[in-house]
Amino acid sequence: MSRFNRLSHAIWHCQYHIVWVPKYRFKILEGVIKDEVENSIKLEASKLRCKIIEMNVQLDHVHLLIMIPPKISISDVAGILKGKSAIRMFIKFPNLRQKPYWGNHFWARGYCVDTVGVDLEMIKKYIKYQDKKELNK
Repeated sequence: MSRFNRLSHAIWHCQYHIVWVPKYRFKILEGVIKDEVENSIKLEASKLRCKIIEMNVQLDHVHLLIMIPPKISISDVAGILKGKSAIRMFIKFPNLRQKPYWGNHFWARGYCVDTVGVDLEMIKKYIKYQDKKELNK
């Protein structure tokens, strides 16, 4: 079984580590709020046909290791996950909206993203010596 997924004209294995924080980095992601954030992220990721490899919701930030098909941009995925979960939080917990510092924003602006994959040196060697491998076949 290959580690790659298939689309009609591509095979892919695109994994990303994404981190984002609540507005003002408040330590509010616990208990039922944490559970609701996790459920919302899982639901929206599945709608986008993304696969969550690992997720950890800390008191003041979210870590997500996710496989995203190459036809969807990372910024779209991050925006949808943050946006839909924020809407869901304000609907489920209307008291959050009452606080004057929240406004209509649950999450801080932006996010951190890093790619996850085979190490750089392995890829460089593979590319450099590919023609020699092909000649030996």
